[in-house]
Formats: sequence, C-alpha cells, structure tokens
Amino acid sequence: MDYRLETDLIGEERVPKDAYYGVQSLRACENFKITGLSLNEELIKAVCEVKKAAAISNRDAGILDEKIADAIIKACDEIIEGKLHDQFIIDPIQGGAGTSTNMNANEVIANRAIEILGGQKGDYNLVHPNDHVNNGQSTNDVVPTAGKIAIIRLLDKAIENLKKLNLALKDKAIEFDGIIKMGRTQMQDAIPIRLGQEFKAYSCAIERDIERISRVRENLNSVNLGGTAIGTALNANRDYLNTVVDNLSKVTGLKLRQADNLVDATQNLDVFVELSGAIKACAVSLSKISNDLRLMSSGPRTGFGEINLPPRQNGSSIMPGKVNPVIPEVMNQIAFNIIGNDLTVTMAVEAGQLELNAFCPIIFYKLFESIETLTNGVETFVENCIKGITANKERCEELVNNSIGIITAICPYIGYKKATIIANKALETGETVRDIILNEGVMEASKLEEVLDPFAMTEIGS
Repeated sequence: MDYRLETDLIGEERVPKDAYYGVQSLRACENFKITGLSLNEELIKAVCEVKKAAAISNRDAGILDEKIADAIIKACDEIIEGKLHDQFIIDPIQGGAGTSTNMNANEVIANRAIEILGGQKGDYNLVHPNDHVNNGQSTNDVVPTAGKIAIIRLLDKAIENLKKLNLALKDKAIEFDGIIKMGRTQMQDAIPIRLGQEFKAYSCAIERDIERISRVRENLNSVNLGGTAIGTALNANRDYLNTVVDNLSKVTGLKLRQADNLVDATQNLDVFVELSGAIKACAVSLSKISNDLRLMSSGPRTGFGEINLPPRQNGSSIMPGKVNPVIPEVMNQIAFNIIGNDLTVTMAVEAGQLELNAFCPIIFYKLFESIETLTNGVETFVENCIKGITANKERCEELVNNSIGIITAICPYIGYKKATIIANKALETGETVRDIILNEGVMEASKLEEVLDPFAMTEIGS
C-alpha cells in the first residue's frame, strides 16, 4: 500500500495514499476500537450539512475564497448523497467530546475538495481541514448541532411508525368492541370489560407517547451552532454568526433556530435527558401492552386463551407444536434496552463540567440506538402482531360466566356482606353466581338479567 505523510500535534504519521481521511482520523481510529461499529449515517450526513452551511456563510461573508468554498460545498453534497461514507472510520464511542468525528468530516471534505480543485489528497495548502472546512466552528457547536439534526430525522421515522401502531390498535378496538371478557386487577378476577376497550386504552397510551416525543422534537430545533468552543462565538465572524443557522435550515429543510443563549446551549444538554425520558416512557407503554398480549394469548389449552397472536415461527427445538409470542417478547427486550440506555444518557448529561459536556458521543450513540430499535420494533409489532390478532369470543364469554367477579355489579342491590357470602359459596361449590342468586331467590330473574347484562356492566354511566 502506498502512503502519504501527514503531520499533526502528536507528530508524523503514514496515511494510506488513497484515503480521504487524514492523520487525526487515523489516530482516533487507532485509539478508539470500542464498539466495532461505524458512525450513524444520519450523523455523517448531518455533520456535512453543518459544514456546507458554514462554507456558504463564510463565502458570503468574504471569509472563504469562493472557489474553495464552492469545492467544500460540492464535497459536502456528495457525502450528503451517500458517497464516501466508508471514509468515516471513527468509532461512535470516543474520547474528546466528538472532536474525532468533527475532524474526520473536516479531513474527508477537505481532501475531496482538494481533488475537485485538481490537487492531490493531503495537499492542505489548497484546502485545509481546520482553516477552511472548520472555519468559524468548533467541535463543541458542530457535533451537538449535527446530533440534533440526525435525531430529528430518526424521530420522524419513529413517530410515523407509532402513528401506524395507533391506527392498528384503534382498528382492533372497533373490531373487538362487541367481545366481553373478564377484567383483572392484580392478576385476579375483577369485573367484565370489552376487549375493544382494552385495545382502545392501548391506543390512548400510544397517542400520549406520540405527543410527548413530538413536543421534545420541537425543542431539538434550537441549536448552538455559532457558539464555537464555549458559546462565546470566539473566532466566528459576525456576518457568519448571523447567517449560519438560517443557511443550515435551508440546507436541511428543517426549521432550526439559533439558541437564545449560546453559552447555556453549549453547557447544558438537558434536552437529551428529556428526549430519552420520552422514548423510555414510550418503551414502557409498549412493553406493558406486550405483557398483556402475552398473557391474553397464553395457552393454547392451559392459559387465558382469550386472543390469538399470529404464529410467526416455531417456538421450540424440543417441543413440537409450540408457538411462542416472539413479537411481544422482542418488544419487551427493546424496552429493557431503551431503559438501560436512558440511564446512560442521564449519567452522561449529568457529567458535564463547567463550559462543556464531553460526552456527546455516548449520548448520541445510545439515543440513536434507542430511537432506531424503537422504530424497527414498532414496525414489526404492527405488521407481524397487532394486525393479525384474533379473538376467542367463546372463551372470553366462558371466563366471564364462570367468574365470581360479576358479583360486584350486584352489590348495590343486595349489599356487600350478602354479596361476599354468595361469592364465597360460588368459590366453594363451583356453582355460578347467577345460579346461586336464582336458586336462593335473592333477586328476581328479570332484574338479575338486567343487572348482569355484560354490556351494561362495561358502559360508563349505564
């Protein structure tokens, strides 16, 4: 392999001749062999969108030569379109507050711009990674801004899938509205409920999650770009400072705004805790729904057996005929992971010191993972589970009729003490509550039928 020699603060280093990355990227690659993964593609694109907007502002302010700026802009456009992503060689988890990510972008953009201008990679006299590509910027405003852009786009996909889930749950609520089943509290028989009411409640929870996540998404539009190192805008030209976020909005198509207080926006990353909490809340909702589905579908002969989940794959390597609730199970596991990620994000945001939080890399790594696994999980939840759920109406009715829980509806007519006696007798003898009341003449048959009308018992105010 042919090499070129590049020099930085640490010394001289051989860089593969054809590489678009440079010495600082290479050192980071050698230092941070942590996850074995690459930078998120949305983050790569977002960083290059920041660089493009900065080049436009610096060109228009007369800080960058027009030819150099235009070459940088063209190089950014190519990366935004998906080219040269293999040249981003940095691990997502890295020391240095994201400097390695920023410099990886600076070097790749600079070397591609050098080529566009007819030069050879590594000839930084033509286009310099720091002096030209990074002009008026710092890792400390570039990386948080790019991270927010990437998160906004990932959230849009998540919200879209959550809306599909909400609609699927509403459809099931309508489909199952006429099916009476036994409600349970603390895993014990309670009072009747319609299966459709349960699914409607699930949709309500998801609607709240969508609202929470959407509210936080709006807060992410505030960025600290222009603040440079600590929010004081040192080395940022006034014209650049006044235009760079507007240009970034045009480049990204997002409604971004410069933070009112750039020092605050650089020091404090509490918006990411807020976001992580909203994602966690959604994951908890999804996990609870999944728990319910696993319980209601348990069996097929010895469990609740109230609903059927669509069979997706064999459930056992030793037990023939067994089919497991694999989609709800994977949703549970996604939730467990997101809950753990939330703690990591919380601790990383808390660990900021004085004018900077050095832990953006782990914050973004965990948030990206949470959002993407949530998005993908919800997609399979809708398509491979929710849409295919069917109800066992007869089984639901059987459990209602054999339950002592319906005695609750009779309490107002015969009193709590008498109702307790009847309930205990039903448990001891195996007789139904209905039969005991009729046999003992506790209530008129017509009145009993009216009181024990299962639909009446599930209608508010009836």
